Amino acid sequence: MEKGLLFVVSAPAGCGKDTILEQLFKVTENVGYSVSATSRAPREGEVDGVHYHFRTREQFEKMIKNEEVLEYTEYCGNYYGTPLTYVNETLDKGIDVFLEIEVQGALQVKKKVPDAVFIFLTPPDLNELQERLVGRGTDSEEVIAQRIERAREEIALMSEYDYAIVNDEVPLAAERVKRVIEAEHFRVDRVIGRYRNMISEKKLSDK
Repeated sequence: MEKGLLFVVSAPAGCGKDTILEQLFKVTENVGYSVSATSRAPREGEVDGVHYHFRTREQFEKMIKNEEVLEYTEYCGNYYGTPLTYVNETLDKGIDVFLEIEVQGALQVKKKVPDAVFIFLTPPDLNELQERLVGRGTDSEEVIAQRIERAREEIALMSEYDYAIVNDEVPLAAERVKRVIEAEHFRVDRVIGRYRNMISEKKLSDK
């Protein structure tokens, strides 16, 4: 069985990352989300292994010490991160794993999994991004200005990624990501082992 690939996706706030991936999963087989781990307590209705892998703070810190997380951060007194075992087990089943994280977390992953595929989703321009943030109606002008400045900083780090995909229209952006998935599975450095095995087999019998 061919092993799945790890895809790391980042985007500025308001770029529509969740919407694009939701659309992608509707039209793409054999892909799944990475389920994060957290040290916070489950909220009503949350299921362990579905919404998060829930761990105690002590358990999470042990995972960090044993290098069992691809990346992690601490927010409001709780840890959040990507459990390495879960990702590897899913990849071993031949399923591509999509990991949605911010840029700094992606850079942590790149150090540990350099053969992962890194995709940066961008807005058509910052004016469009600002309009989307204003249209959501959830942030103050000050917060929106901070998000735009953060977007500038994140876009400046796009060179650390393999692909930059513009979200001008969600279906088109999802299709572009799907093409990346397909192309990555045909890269020679990923499939060469299979063919080396083929040519090292015994000579075909004469017919």
